[in-house]
Amino acid sequence: MTREPFDMIVIGAGPGGYVSAIRGAQLGLKVAIVEREHMGGICLNWGCIPTKAMLRSAEVFHLMHRAKEFGLSAEGIGYDLDAVVARSRKVAKQLNSGVGHLLKKNKVTVFNGDARLVAADKVAVQTDKGEEILSAPNVVVAVGAHARELPGLEADGARVWTYKHALTPKHMPKQLLVIGSGAIGIEFASFYNALGADVTVVEVQDQILPVEDPEIASFARKAFEKQGMKILSGAMVKKLDRSESGLVAHIEQDGKTTEHAFDTAISAVGIAANTDGTGLAELGVQMDRSFAVTDAYCRSSVPGVWVIGDATNGPWLAHKASHEGVMVAELIAGHDVDHPPQPEQIAGCTYCHPQIASVGLTEDKAREQGFDVKIGRFPFIGNGKAIALGEPEGLIKTVFDAKTGELLGAHMVGAEVTELIQGYVVARKLETTEQDLMETVFPHPTLSEMMHESVLDAYDRAIHF
Repeated sequence: MTREPFDMIVIGAGPGGYVSAIRGAQLGLKVAIVEREHMGGICLNWGCIPTKAMLRSAEVFHLMHRAKEFGLSAEGIGYDLDAVVARSRKVAKQLNSGVGHLLKKNKVTVFNGDARLVAADKVAVQTDKGEEILSAPNVVVAVGAHARELPGLEADGARVWTYKHALTPKHMPKQLLVIGSGAIGIEFASFYNALGADVTVVEVQDQILPVEDPEIASFARKAFEKQGMKILSGAMVKKLDRSESGLVAHIEQDGKTTEHAFDTAISAVGIAANTDGTGLAELGVQMDRSFAVTDAYCRSSVPGVWVIGDATNGPWLAHKASHEGVMVAELIAGHDVDHPPQPEQIAGCTYCHPQIASVGLTEDKAREQGFDVKIGRFPFIGNGKAIALGEPEGLIKTVFDAKTGELLGAHMVGAEVTELIQGYVVARKLETTEQDLMETVFPHPTLSEMMHESVLDAYDRAIHF
């Protein structure tokens, strides 16, 4: 069956795809979107949202154990893992339904099925009713990604898990191995550690949280170890011996391989794009492994084919995908877009305990790029709100160009920093200088005052430290 042409077809209804479709419809385009599984994609259904719901449960559980510190009493503290998971799934389901409502409200035509590009302007959709051919002069590929698996460490859902298995666990791990210390690995390590698992994190790099500023990563590592996590950096899991009762991991570190027993492992070693079967490579779209290569405006090497989100250049973050989706829809509608998203302007957030957030260049990267830098730091222990909250452990670090006062980067670890970081994101977008930030009045008492103090410290003007 062949339909009347659309102006824009979006493949994938994740945070990039559904946002792009809605923005296109708002601009008067006739839009179709194809989704083979869940409205909202991995982020909403199996990633960002349900993990945060589970981490919130872990945070409340942690605070319940600290009741005495706050003059409160709590007895018989425990948890029901099935109920924690059920709440997480309920939250995801609620938002999934919301995405469907938004698409309908904006008159986006929805197709449920597998999509494949058969030409630059034609998409074959396999539904339960058969195949349909959709056509449009612009196709936006927003197919997302899946967990990358290493040979010998493949997930089986029983003893070796991906993020999906970890979100719907069949048992509570007692001895948990987490392979990889990026955001996904550390968030699950934090969740299961808070619930009482004996957690070991193995990271092949010398630094955990490899994309973060080394000073912040080091601070976080000490906090994790204080909570009882074991962290092996500069190490590699060479092999997993599996049995019904558990696992034996062969871990290489400093040239020596040792064996460690676990009952469960989570593999969090990166992602691969869901581009197999999409027809991108067959059309001649330039690829880099599983990822499509695009310009800054998400144009692929084939005119009329756009690729956004986790299917193309990093950073692989939901908010970056959404921003790209809006930009592409506006370009298709004929609007001018002067400033495409730049990776160094996009914040990264890790929702472990303590939280970690950053934007821009690390101190090391700034120096490598030839900047003469000024560094500001402010610890949570110097902030009244942090002490009142019972969260005195944390650090805010700012990196400035000494010559121009440009804010090159900001890096945080501590309570609620995933909410605070946007202040620095806005500052970078508006190209504010150190003088602008120093002259800004921050409300008291707030955690945000530490952002001000960190800026002041870079210029030897800190008041409270």
